[in-house]
Amino acid sequence: MIPYLQVEDLTKSFGDLVLFEGIKFTVGQDQRVGIIARNGAGKTTLLRICAGQDTADSGNIIFRNDLHIGYLEQEPTLIETASVLENIFSSNDRVANAIRTYEKALLGNDKVVLQHSMEEMDRLNAWDHEVKARQILSKLKLEDINKPVSQLSGGQRKRVALASTLINKPDILILDEPTNHLDLDMVEWLEDYLLKNRFTILMVTHDRFFLDRVCTDIIEFDQKQLYWYKGNYKYFLEKRQERISYQNAEVEKATNLLRKESDWMSRMPQARGTKAKYRIDAFYQLQDKASQRRNDSEVEINVKSSRLGNKVLEIKSISKRFDETIILKDFSYTFNRSEKLGIIGRNGTGKSTFLNIITGSLPPDSGTVDPGETVVFGYYRQDGMKISDDQKVIDVAREIAEVVTLGDGKTLTASQFLNLFLFSPETQYSFVQKLSGGEKRRLYLLTILMRNPNFLILDEPTNDLDILTLNVLEEYLQNFSGVVIVVSHDRHFMDKVVNGLLVFDGDGEVSGFPGSYSDYREWAKENEENQAKEVKLKTQPKPERVKPEQEKVRKLTFNEKRELDTITKEIEELEKEKSSLELEISSGTLPHDDLLKKSSRYNELLKLIDKKSERWFELTEIMEG
Repeated sequence: MIPYLQVEDLTKSFGDLVLFEGIKFTVGQDQRVGIIARNGAGKTTLLRICAGQDTADSGNIIFRNDLHIGYLEQEPTLIETASVLENIFSSNDRVANAIRTYEKALLGNDKVVLQHSMEEMDRLNAWDHEVKARQILSKLKLEDINKPVSQLSGGQRKRVALASTLINKPDILILDEPTNHLDLDMVEWLEDYLLKNRFTILMVTHDRFFLDRVCTDIIEFDQKQLYWYKGNYKYFLEKRQERISYQNAEVEKATNLLRKESDWMSRMPQARGTKAKYRIDAFYQLQDKASQRRNDSEVEINVKSSRLGNKVLEIKSISKRFDETIILKDFSYTFNRSEKLGIIGRNGTGKSTFLNIITGSLPPDSGTVDPGETVVFGYYRQDGMKISDDQKVIDVAREIAEVVTLGDGKTLTASQFLNLFLFSPETQYSFVQKLSGGEKRRLYLLTILMRNPNFLILDEPTNDLDILTLNVLEEYLQNFSGVVIVVSHDRHFMDKVVNGLLVFDGDGEVSGFPGSYSDYREWAKENEENQAKEVKLKTQPKPERVKPEQEKVRKLTFNEKRELDTITKEIEELEKEKSSLELEISSGTLPHDDLLKKSSRYNELLKLIDKKSERWFELTEIMEG
């Protein structure tokens, strides 16, 4: 293995807070390494030090000579006055400069400049690079490359930074939350792109599917120690549990032995001379070993939800558009109690707009949104909370409530409730500006749950939360007695939390699907394959068979003719039933149980139509040939 990056005895602290001390590891060529740790453990700081954007207190970062390093920040810094194109090709690399000049020349009317830029592209063999750049921009939905960066949303800015990082073809990629602000299709494309191009990677991500598919190795920071696992996320989970079980067994063994040695120490003070010095030294070593009990504190979410009446939320014929862009078109839906829905769709199809409409922060152009009297919304917005960095953490919580009621009826003060979310007394009285990105997200989640909502809306809740917190949040939502709506690109989170989907298809169209995201992807892929097969069968010319004169022409038997007539009619009926079901399923008015039954029948129909169509083609070929 050729070492690309060596981290040697690295230490970093902020005041009294030690993030890591004396850590060392090596990333070799073709390794794809994911870093897992709690929020605030220094993951982003480590990446910044490796990328040369921050400095360590001590230790060294060593890259192999002449490596091209690509770094994607969690919150990218772009050139505000420049366009998307100029930001993407902002390096001084000759190929990047040539492509930028060529793309600008295409927009102008100066044929001389265009000719000169094309000659430069030829000279540098930059055409393949330009084609790949356009493919990446297309996949990340960055078609308007001349738009000023200052006019972009936070998600678009992150995608511009990602495109810039990938287009420059680095030897090693350092990625901080690369899947944030990508829709599900983009995440799946990014996985395939990274694997196909065999990048060497050091990254931080909370996306467990992404870790599982992309990573060859996992680094874990736990109790200020570094552990290396040679495998993907699934392998890490297995081996981490084995490691913890072994450590606990060793501590328990040391504790039992310590009792005996303590008795010996108390009974034989005279043994503290020269003869038993080795045993006394061993006693203190044993004492250290026995004290190494794990501190496995986890976020505890046990908040009482307000009582929810029979009427939850009724949406009737709502429509919404912005200029020529249609977001919703005559959409209706009735929410039931304890419903857990995921919302999926490409970026820009109106998912966040829909959430703003149902919570009343944005009016529809037409139609009505009628919430029940007992509904208490808890809306976790994608862009986070608007709090001042110079506020203390405890003051943020107290502004919401001085006392919080838990699910078991007990009450806690704001400070005690902060403790459940792993905010120590010291942290509670520090300023918000000192919190990490993940800790700010955890504080935001806390302020939402303190209001005891019974209708939770979570717009990209997994961004910046650590994996351990996500596991606890998933368990809480599974047992939540109210309504949950989730918009997320995290497939693992969606699979564990939701039992149905609203699919935003674009142009105002919204369809329903019963089941998890993985169920939906499997259904969608099967549907795409069936449609492609139908198109191929309809458009593919039938090969002409050259038959010898003496060959007897095969004709349909009487029973085969009757079978052909029957199948033709059956296919027509099945197609009618399929069309009718499509209208019912996408209406948004079906009760949950009916939606499940009709979707199951829809899948059966697809298989029946496929099977009977194959037989129909067999019989017609005999008849025509």
